[in-house]
Amino acid sequence: MTDKLLTLEEAAARLGTSTRFVRRLVFERRIAYIKVGRHVRIAEVDLAGFVTARRVDALRREAG
Repeated sequence: MTDKLLTLEEAAARLGTSTRFVRRLVFERRIAYIKVGRHVRIAEVDLAGFVTARRVDALRREAG
């Protein structure tokens, strides 16, 4: 296992959001997480996948 596990605080900092928002994502199972004892950790790859899955591309307008 080489993927770094992030705390909720670290994940929130990378997303630029509050810890409360990340806790809600975990509670609603909208992001993959790992339980280490009583602690919740989020793998860097899962955080990146979460961001990529919610990316919205801009529409291109054709000249004409």
